[in-house]
Amino acid sequence: MPQDLSPLWISLKTSLLATFITFFIGIAAAYWMLGYRGKGKSLIEGLFVAPLILPPTVVGFILLVFFGKNGPAGKLMQAFDFSIVFTWYGAAIAATVVSFPLMYKTALGAFEQIDQNLLRVARTLSATESTIFWRISLPLALPGILAATTLAFARALGEFGATLMLAGNIPGQTQTIPMAIYFAVEAGAMDEAWFWAIAIMVISLSGIIAVNLWQELREKRGAGEQGGSGSLALSTQHSALSTQHPALSTQHSTSESGLLVDIEKILPGFHLKVAFAANDRPLGLLGGSGAGKSMILRCIAGIETPTKGRIVLNGRVLFDSQQGINIPSRDRRIGLLVQNYALFPNMTVTQNVAFGLPKGLSKLATKQQVAAQLIAVQLEGLGDRYPHQLSGGQQQRVALARALASQPEVLLLDEPFSALDTHLRSQLEQQMVTTLASYQGITLFVTHNMEEAYRVCTNLLVMEQGKAIQHGSKNDIFERPATVSVAQLTGCKNFSDAVIKTSQEVEAVDWGCRLRVIQPIPDQLSSLGIRAHQLIFTNDSSQDNTFPCWLVKTSETPHRMTLFLKLHSAHSNSNDYHLQAEVFKEKWATMKDQPLPWYVRLDPLRLILMEREFNE
Repeated sequence: MPQDLSPLWISLKTSLLATFITFFIGIAAAYWMLGYRGKGKSLIEGLFVAPLILPPTVVGFILLVFFGKNGPAGKLMQAFDFSIVFTWYGAAIAATVVSFPLMYKTALGAFEQIDQNLLRVARTLSATESTIFWRISLPLALPGILAATTLAFARALGEFGATLMLAGNIPGQTQTIPMAIYFAVEAGAMDEAWFWAIAIMVISLSGIIAVNLWQELREKRGAGEQGGSGSLALSTQHSALSTQHPALSTQHSTSESGLLVDIEKILPGFHLKVAFAANDRPLGLLGGSGAGKSMILRCIAGIETPTKGRIVLNGRVLFDSQQGINIPSRDRRIGLLVQNYALFPNMTVTQNVAFGLPKGLSKLATKQQVAAQLIAVQLEGLGDRYPHQLSGGQQQRVALARALASQPEVLLLDEPFSALDTHLRSQLEQQMVTTLASYQGITLFVTHNMEEAYRVCTNLLVMEQGKAIQHGSKNDIFERPATVSVAQLTGCKNFSDAVIKTSQEVEAVDWGCRLRVIQPIPDQLSSLGIRAHQLIFTNDSSQDNTFPCWLVKTSETPHRMTLFLKLHSAHSNSNDYHLQAEVFKEKWATMKDQPLPWYVRLDPLRLILMEREFNE
């Protein structure tokens, strides 16, 4: 053991100071770069990580030039009779510069791993950026930041080249452990070199091992808690929120009530252009993946900015490209429920719901309102649990309670049942219908499931490739879809090109038959269709629109049979069919042994007459 232990104290002093400085600067730089979209981002990123790439002696030389007698910082400090060169401050600065890239890059990676939906939802709950940072981003990134801090400390402790250039090797003043090792080996004092080498390895590895053990214990604790929550019961009772939820603001007159959307959003390979109005009746946005449904919600919530257009809510202009108005998400009074629910994992159920409450409430009022919300969604007694301790259905109800707690004027539901199994989906769908019946605001419900849209919503907006192709009541859209695309989205499976023959007769070209129709024939008639469950099997071949048919093949579901039929003659192969018919298995049991041909009637009242697609 060497007589002089000053390298240990100097190393600890400079490394701890460097780590302290790097901790704050590194986190601030990482969080700032996370949201920075300026043109100079690549250059700034390069400057931040340069000390990690450049040789330490080069970094030390640059620092020496900067802080030296003739450098800009050196000249400034001369006025105060102060110098950085060849002092322990110089060693601390060198350690700070070389350890900063590790802190910055690791912290940036930790922030990037946070689900962006958490931050988006927080903004719709009126949270400021500082609140989001302190209550969501920082706590969730903390494991990564602790790892970054440990790495930065280890790097600062082991710094040699830059320190030698800027601070030199002055025993008792700037000689750190790496310096002591180098000069001990140079002098042939191998025992002393071994002592310092072991010391620095023990100090560095102890911190890294401690952080790893803490993370492992944290993960095991979380897994244990989650495993113990599998038996949580899901109540199937329904409870309306009308008696629990505070009344919505009525500051706007009836004539101004409602949501008006007229926007365009131009992206590479996608162009959203839509205009519609919504009132207090739930509006379903129905369409396939990539139709633009979720983008509409994001624009309304302020998460995305339309290229141009206007959004007005109850008389308040939320966005207007011509007037330069774009109200931040936190000020729009909009509740957002996303597919994965975006519950804050570092907060309990109570804290999640309270996050959505208006700011400034007393502790007692907050407690009462949270309790009321949890009772309304049948989660009383679970307020102290964390999201990972809840089932999928319970998480969805917490997210709904949190959204409604913010007293939104608009509730945006982005496929809220997509992550649930069939049984749970049905239960929560029923509760959602009950909740929306008592909700006094405007509801937009995004889904690609036609049956779900029909059960939950009163009105529908059908989307395709960024455009609204039909808007109206669900009954009108399902009974009289305007185009083949709309009919397909609403579940129709039988289509044929159509030609007008008389005022009450059309030819189904693909089916090889003429059909009498009752409803007025559109001037731009293009196609006709009929739903599979509306085909009628009959023994009376004299009725109008009745044709002989042969069974080509069948397809089975738990309760129904789909029959693939060919009209007029027997089929030649399994793909030679005209129509699909759906019948319950009880019906199938009575007809499957009957001799062919069967007779099928296409009821004139059930025929769907459709115009050309809007983009044709």
